[in-house]
Amino acid sequence: MNIKTKNVNWGDIEEEKEEKESCNIISYQSFDDMGLKETVLRGIYSYGFKHPSVIQQRAIVPISTGRDIIGQAQSGTGKTATFTVGILQAVDESLMEPQCIIIAPTRELADQINQVVTSLSVHAGIGSLVCIGGIKVRDNMNSLRRYPPHVVIGTPGRILDLINRRALKLQSIKMLCLDEADEMLSKGFQEDVRDIISRVSENTQILLFSATMPEECLELTTRFMKSPIKILVKKEQLTLLGISQFYVDCGQDRQKFGVLREIYSEFSIQQAVIFCNSKRRVEWLADRMNEESFGVSKIHGGIPSAERMEIMKDFRLGGTRVLISTDLLARGIDVQQVSVVINYDLPFDKENYLHRIGRSGRFGRKGVAVNFITQRDYRYLQLLKRFYDTDIAPLPKNFQDLL
Repeated sequence: MNIKTKNVNWGDIEEEKEEKESCNIISYQSFDDMGLKETVLRGIYSYGFKHPSVIQQRAIVPISTGRDIIGQAQSGTGKTATFTVGILQAVDESLMEPQCIIIAPTRELADQINQVVTSLSVHAGIGSLVCIGGIKVRDNMNSLRRYPPHVVIGTPGRILDLINRRALKLQSIKMLCLDEADEMLSKGFQEDVRDIISRVSENTQILLFSATMPEECLELTTRFMKSPIKILVKKEQLTLLGISQFYVDCGQDRQKFGVLREIYSEFSIQQAVIFCNSKRRVEWLADRMNEESFGVSKIHGGIPSAERMEIMKDFRLGGTRVLISTDLLARGIDVQQVSVVINYDLPFDKENYLHRIGRSGRFGRKGVAVNFITQRDYRYLQLLKRFYDTDIAPLPKNFQDLL
């Protein structure tokens, strides 16, 4: 007897299951409805927030009640504040020991997270400490011993070093947060992160946040998370509202500089980040632009940490209008005045395209992304358009009107 079987797409079933779970998550339309401590609420409103973003509406309360979370949302929608508020709500101010570790892939992002934690906890009596390269290990060890913070923020290598030196005590750690989680679980960081996870208690609450969550990243989480709440976004919904995306056909690679010079000669741009694919390319482009009297700064992983911190501080304060960078700044860095992102080189990694363009249009503001392409880039451009189901149009003549 022939039995007809129906073709089943198990991926669709899993996605349907996640959508149903996601629909069951309560959305809180105001911070006042979340049952937050008065001191945390005061910090939120002092920071300038009025209404929670979508990710904040859905993730803050589950974080504060002890649930493992996989949180994904578009860049610029307040993910850092989401996990920070949830963490501050859960921290016991009276216990003067580290209770939460937040790990980020770069020193710049760790420092920025620390600034957000410090600002939001200003009324809560909750202390934090940033542990990154550029700060002496001995200074971090002394701070941990003399003034134990409630929240420790750092890069994986420094955090693991402090654990190995027994300077960072883990007995009271109840929360571990990975920002830019897909990057943290990639080959470059995976070993250190796995080691840190193995050191904390198996009852430690795990929080993962990023704008992109590839399937291989989600598969890894099954090894160390306990029935996490998943707040996910389909990739076709990831391209950022408010960011107009364009391309310029430069013909050949050597013609890109002439196109860039023309754009900066003809248009007034408040602040911009220009992304290149290598340190050498960043150095070369910065030198060329400065030779042509376009005042720019440059940043990449080969620049000493203290100098990088000064460069970012100057850029945030508006001392420099244009910052040329590798993918060091592609993830998480928040400079609200940035209105334009230029991909001088298209990124090698299609996930990083989303992170790069997300440096503009922060928290609902308008932004513009301009991609410089050559003939050999057309196929990759089409791949990006299909992957994100988005439109990347030729740069119009009225470019100035978009800024």
